[in-house]
Amino acid sequence: MSDATTHLLLPYILAAQAQKHVTHNEALRILDGLVHLSVLDRDLAAPPASPADGDRYIVASGAKGDWAGWDLNVALWTDGAWLRLPPRTGWRAWVEDEGLLMVYDGSGWVGTTPAALQNMALLGLGTTADASNPFSAKLNAALWTARTVAEGGTGDLFYTMNKEAAGDDLGLTLQTGFVTKALVGLFGSDRFRLAVSADGSTFFDGLSVDNATGVVDQPRLPRFKAYTNYDNYVGVGTWTKIGLNNTDTNDQGAFDAANNHFVAPVDGTYLFGATLLYKINASATARMSGRLVLNGTTEIRGSLGEISATHVSLATAIWLQTMVPLTAGDTVELQGYFRVADGYFAADHTSFWGCKVG
Repeated sequence: MSDATTHLLLPYILAAQAQKHVTHNEALRILDGLVHLSVLDRDLAAPPASPADGDRYIVASGAKGDWAGWDLNVALWTDGAWLRLPPRTGWRAWVEDEGLLMVYDGSGWVGTTPAALQNMALLGLGTTADASNPFSAKLNAALWTARTVAEGGTGDLFYTMNKEAAGDDLGLTLQTGFVTKALVGLFGSDRFRLAVSADGSTFFDGLSVDNATGVVDQPRLPRFKAYTNYDNYVGVGTWTKIGLNNTDTNDQGAFDAANNHFVAPVDGTYLFGATLLYKINASATARMSGRLVLNGTTEIRGSLGEISATHVSLATAIWLQTMVPLTAGDTVELQGYFRVADGYFAADHTSFWGCKVG
């Protein structure tokens, strides 16, 4: 019969043994050192200078001094001496200076963090995951970094998201107070979209990219092209607003055909252009001018143009183009002017266009 237990090597009290209390106390010391094992350190190869009673260490490789030959053993300071506790497979120890739980696997102490987590149903990091959000994280920062070539990686980093079919949704939902303010991704098609919302229910596409061609569109960009479908008569010597009563395009309804001017929907920088086509009234001596006017009164710098030579009816035209910063609500209109003789600004080819560029 052995004189010690199989796993913890606690000494048995033998039959007819004298001073049984010595053996019993020895077993208690070993139990006290091993049960709920927590060690101060696992990096020391030599004993510390002034240990406290009950201090425990996992001895590092290359042990020396009183620990010589105790590599990877547990050293317990008790009753003024070091007690060696050889580990067995499955022993667990909390390493206090690292906040790390270790397990002895038969040949060394290894961390208990698993190398793989597979087929988990829920994972909550700092918060509780549920069926709607099986992975949930509550934190202030997150980092993804590439595994380097030196670490056995490629140095690249790809974050892949996949949906089942083109008609499904795939994207990032950006929220404030859990109200969705922006969507980025592939929604209802494979076309890339960036959409925004004020209330989380009505969304506007700010950017759309055709996945088949790469062509980029800004569906909500303020842009228009207006024209007149009648000849605008203008007398001599008076700047006159051109009656542009139709549009070829008018995104966001920014051009007000009833008042013949563009209304800026938002602050920004806008590019405008215009064509004024001359149509004779009674004399070819008319001198034609055109300009763009801000808020009905201020000529926009760089928009004034004139043709002073003899005109050819329905062939002579002025082209105007300029860029201007606008505040939401500002208006821009096209005005025409004749000197020397009156005339018309011709239907269809007299036009005014613009768009937001910044």
